[in-house]
Amino acid sequence: MILKLIKNFFSKPAGAALSLPAEPVIIPRSAHPISRKQISPNALKVLYRLREAGFAVYLVGGCVRDLLLGREPQDFDVATNAEPEQIHDLFRSAIIIGRRFRLVHVRFWNEIIEVATFRQGGFVPDDEKQHNQHGMIVRDNQYGSINEDVIRRDFTVNALYYNIMDFSVIDFMGGVQDIEAGVLRIIGDPLTRFREDPVRILRAIRFAAKLGFSIEPDTKAAIPETAPLLTHVAPARLFDEALKLLSSGFGAEAFVLLRRYDLLSYLFPMTEKVLHDVNIHQEADNFFITMLRNTDSRIADRKGINPSFMLAAMLWYSRQQRILELLNDELPMMVAHEQAANEVLAQQIKHTAIPRRLTNMVREIWQLQFHLEKRRPHRVKGLLVLHRFRLGYDFLLLRAEVEPGLSSVAQWWTELYDADEARRDEMIEALLKKPKKKGRRKKTKEPKVVEILPTEDDKTI
Repeated sequence: MILKLIKNFFSKPAGAALSLPAEPVIIPRSAHPISRKQISPNALKVLYRLREAGFAVYLVGGCVRDLLLGREPQDFDVATNAEPEQIHDLFRSAIIIGRRFRLVHVRFWNEIIEVATFRQGGFVPDDEKQHNQHGMIVRDNQYGSINEDVIRRDFTVNALYYNIMDFSVIDFMGGVQDIEAGVLRIIGDPLTRFREDPVRILRAIRFAAKLGFSIEPDTKAAIPETAPLLTHVAPARLFDEALKLLSSGFGAEAFVLLRRYDLLSYLFPMTEKVLHDVNIHQEADNFFITMLRNTDSRIADRKGINPSFMLAAMLWYSRQQRILELLNDELPMMVAHEQAANEVLAQQIKHTAIPRRLTNMVREIWQLQFHLEKRRPHRVKGLLVLHRFRLGYDFLLLRAEVEPGLSSVAQWWTELYDADEARRDEMIEALLKKPKKKGRRKKTKEPKVVEILPTEDDKTI
């Protein structure tokens, strides 16, 4: 393994206790595999400009970790001793963001490079940090040195700095040893660090799933005690973290870990409830895992994914259960479908604040399922031209993977989708010739398909 090149540079154990680090281990270019050819040209532009302006500047975090592992980083983060206003002045395309942590986004046409000023970590006096009543940090903009900055990073494997001056890797916390051992270890006391920011618990799950690492025992032991603090995290922030978990490219494994550590209920409580329903839990679990594995495969193949599709799947069984309850209460079918969707989505956004544009798409996906299953001859061609048809069709195919009764319907739509106009007319004509069922029944009004156009309004419902 390439990391064996740098084993000899370590003289202290990995995961040292939280204290101001002594002299770090500096790994020269000759002893690590990172090349500037692997670094984004835009990140290099940011590094060089800050260096030329006289500032200390480093690549930091997950990009350094991934480069050491021989993986392609998803993004490149920069740390420097320049303050946000100084960074902003150097780049015309830069904007300062954030309240709790002020950061600078340097925007390029196809990429954003995030630049952070070194911050003080575990040594800022309590009266200089702003905590809430649960011990969570709500504001922390005390600037510091690289030695202090490393303390505020979450995991040892993310506390690695690449120095553009001499192309070395700087390791204060034994992060490279933990990478070599496949261990995810939080920096400092796990209980304290999780209390400061409970979202670190979800980040631990995401990194463990993505990297295939085991969670270090002390870090693991702190999760059950601090997990309830996730209820005090803003729903908008939990939505962002939930989306990262599901769309990490390792969503299926992340889902398994969320359940293993009893964390799913903090993100998708209705989904967790479904998975405890003895009547449907096996089918539902298979459905969720199938969806996430398909999503992971698409990401691996560099294909696009739609968050609304994943959300529609995660809440599908909750919505179906509610429809049945409403129909049992003798509500008309159209009303039951609409009311169930409204109730389920309204309940979910209390936990994860889904933007309105995504809830609209979730509704469309759900609405289409009724009409795709019914295959009304006079509606077929109209469905094919709907903006969200492909999402609804793909969702039907997903359902058919776990519901054998839908296989023939899914195959019919697949053939129709690929057919020319003449063949489509033949298939629709065949539907008209199907024998009608005998007996009279009360006519119910079917739900309409309303194409809801996406907007830029990110307010939740």
